[in-house]
Amino acid sequence: MKKLVLLAALVATACQQDTKNLERKVDELNKKVDQLLAGGGNRAGAAAQQRPQRAEPDRAKTYSVPIEGDHFDGPADAKVTVVKAYDYACPYCEKVRDTMEELRKKYGSDLRIVYKQFVVHPQVATAGALAFCAAAKQGKALQMDALLWDKGYKNHNYDKDATAEAGGQAGRCWESPAGCPVVVGFAQELQLNVDKFKTDMKECQAVTTKDMRDLQQLGVGATPSFFVNGRFISGAVPIENFTGLVDEEMKKANERIQQGTPQASYYQTWIVEKGQKTLDAPK
Repeated sequence: MKKLVLLAALVATACQQDTKNLERKVDELNKKVDQLLAGGGNRAGAAAQQRPQRAEPDRAKTYSVPIEGDHFDGPADAKVTVVKAYDYACPYCEKVRDTMEELRKKYGSDLRIVYKQFVVHPQVATAGALAFCAAAKQGKALQMDALLWDKGYKNHNYDKDATAEAGGQAGRCWESPAGCPVVVGFAQELQLNVDKFKTDMKECQAVTTKDMRDLQQLGVGATPSFFVNGRFISGAVPIENFTGLVDEEMKKANERIQQGTPQASYYQTWIVEKGQKTLDAPK
C-alpha cells in the first residue's frame, strides 16, 4: 500500500521532467521503502525528513517571467497574464486545456495565456514544441496546438526525436530531408508554407531552449506549471485554484493602473521588472 501511495504522489497532477526513466526510478524508490520499513518506523520517518526536496517557486512571491517572443492567446494589454509551461505528451497538460479555456471565457479581455514550451518527454514532444513555434510564425499557433492535442496526443501519433533516446547518436526528424511527417502533415492541413515551416522548426530550437532555461531558473521542473502575473501554481488543479489567484492579481492591477501605470505596460513594469528573477538560496 505504501508503494502505491508513493507512485501516486509521483504522478498525481504533473509530468516530471525526468519521466523517461520513471519506471526504473519507481522500482528504486520501492526498494528504498522496503529497506526503510525493514529498519523500523522511526528510522523510516527520519530518513523521509532528511530526503531533499526539489526547490520550487514560493507561491507567495511574484517572479519575473519573461515572455518576449512567446505566443499568447488574448489581448497584449491584458491585466492578468497566465504563463503556461507544458509539453505535448503530458496527460495533465491535456487535462488542463478545458480549464484554460474556461479562464479565457470568464475573464475575457482582462486575461491572456502565454505558451511556453517545457519539454519533459523529449523523445516524443520536441517536434510538437517546434511545430507550435513554427506555426506561430505563420499565424496558426492555436490551430496547430489543437491538432497536436486532438490528432497527435490523443492518437499517440508523434514524430520521435531519436537523439533523446540514443544519447545524441541518432537523427532529429526536423533536421532530416524527409522531416517529421506527423507535424508536417498538420502544417499541410493548415495550409502553411511547408518549406518555411521546416526552416522555422530548426530556428525554433533556440526559442524552446530559452523558454526551458528561463523556467528552470525559476524552479520549474514539471508540467503543467503556471505563473499568474508571476505567481506560481502547478498541476492539473481545479479552476478554483486559478480564479482565486487571478482575482487577487486583477485587484492589484486595477489599483496600480488607477494610480498611473499604463495598462499596456503593466506586465513589463510590475512582473518582469519588479518580480524576483531567481529562486531564494536554500537555507
